[in-house]
Amino acid sequence: MGSANKPVRIGMLGCGVVGSEVARLLLADTEELSTRAGVKIELARIAVRTLKDCPGINPALFTTDPFSIVNDPEIDLIVEVMGGIEPANELAHLAIKNRKSIVTANKALLASHGAELFTAAYAQGEDIYYEASVAGAIPIIRPLRDSLVGDFVIRVMGIVNGTTNYILTKMHEENKEFAVALKEAQDLGYAEADPTADIEGFDAAAKAAILSGLAFHTRVTVSDVYREGISQITLEDVQLAKELGYVIKLLAIAELTPKDEISVRVHPVMLEKAHPLASVRDAFNAVFVEAESAGPLMFYGRGAGGAPTASAILGDILAVSRHIAHNSVGQRETDYADRDIAPIETTKTKFLIRLEVQDKSGVLAAIAQVFAAQGVSIQTVDQNGRDADAELIIVTHLATEGELKATVDALKKMDIVSKISSVIRVEGASA
Repeated sequence: MGSANKPVRIGMLGCGVVGSEVARLLLADTEELSTRAGVKIELARIAVRTLKDCPGINPALFTTDPFSIVNDPEIDLIVEVMGGIEPANELAHLAIKNRKSIVTANKALLASHGAELFTAAYAQGEDIYYEASVAGAIPIIRPLRDSLVGDFVIRVMGIVNGTTNYILTKMHEENKEFAVALKEAQDLGYAEADPTADIEGFDAAAKAAILSGLAFHTRVTVSDVYREGISQITLEDVQLAKELGYVIKLLAIAELTPKDEISVRVHPVMLEKAHPLASVRDAFNAVFVEAESAGPLMFYGRGAGGAPTASAILGDILAVSRHIAHNSVGQRETDYADRDIAPIETTKTKFLIRLEVQDKSGVLAAIAQVFAAQGVSIQTVDQNGRDADAELIIVTHLATEGELKATVDALKKMDIVSKISSVIRVEGASA
């Protein structure tokens, strides 16, 4: 902790795309940012893997020893932008032990070890701020933690991965196949050479864990999040969605169940075009919050990139610097509710099932019997001819994941069913 007369000295861990942007802005705008913080701030040291020239940053600031930064008694605030779980986790714990507050953008770290880090920090009277860990520049962490702390959040639903949203947008608007849209995203720098973390939903799952923990005052880890990616979504699925008045999005969803459990999941959905999230295009992110008193709230903007993420980090730096200068701390996360995580099998939603069946009399009745036997009510059925077969497009009323899985398993055993082409959840429509 410090005082208003003593500069807040900052040590950074990492200087990649985001870290270098933060460092340049801190150095270029020191006077202005200090005025806003109400205390002089100084960038003291930056830990990097290898020493190299970085435009706009004094090379004398660099070190390859991150432990020298977290152990330095003259450094007050650690900005962790190195990513990954280790050594970030070890360094964060050591920083807290040494009475330093932390600003981080590390979603993977928080989604896996956030509970221990928060407990350690609060025991020492230090802050952990992490606005940049979810949705880049979009302010969503502090609204959930501060602005809505007096309300009761019912549901959080968001597009929190720009790569997948870009791919799905190109498939929807330009009729591009998944592989083509993915390659385009890679060429533009939206997707890594290995896109698994994005397209299989791992990135979104980490963010879902962070958001659901905040919203429902319970420690939620990434292992609690049910996850499906978009790699199985076909252009045919996208075209069907358009025909039916939907758009396919990869959503992170966290909501309270009737049993007061938390259902938290990431998966593609058929989203009704009238829903506010349906209009979120390209690499943009958005989070839709439903609260008991405030009603629906939408947070929208750029969810990734050096400059947007740096904006969120700088906001946290200034907030924490004020606390350090005045020997105070910010609003804390709470886990008093300690809610259970609902098994995915008990989660209720609507489903769209597309299947190929033999084109003969009695087939539809037999299919309907299978749904009825599992307690799944059919809302609509559309039938299209397909060579010797017929394609059935069935939309259900609300059903549990377990009921739907049992239905699909039973359908697969029927001789009259040639193929189950897709099973996609439906959101934003009436039950």
